[in-house]
Amino acid sequence: MNLRRDVFQAIADPTRRAILMLVASQSMTAGAIAANFDTARPTVSKHLAILTECELLEPEQSGREVIYHLNPKKMKEIADFIEPFRQLWEDRFNKLEAIMKNYKPKK
Repeated sequence: MNLRRDVFQAIADPTRRAILMLVASQSMTAGAIAANFDTARPTVSKHLAILTECELLEPEQSGREVIYHLNPKKMKEIADFIEPFRQLWEDRFNKLEAIMKNYKPKK
């Protein structure tokens, strides 16, 4: 049985979110990514493997190096999934704001 990692568990980790932010601005090698963290390179490699397995990053072999690119299609899938929840909470906060604007404390 081949179980895939859950993409939401992958992005729950702050280091992996930081890696995604780095790679979002420009494609990078594992060494360039690791240079931004105070952890051992094998630890960063494990994070990269998880992000790749979840298809959030796409590796590209370039000679001896692997260059990691952000997968915008997968990021859009996540954003599309989250959007209804974001809208739900935005509507609730807007209603609360309207109530609070009309609230007058008792003296």
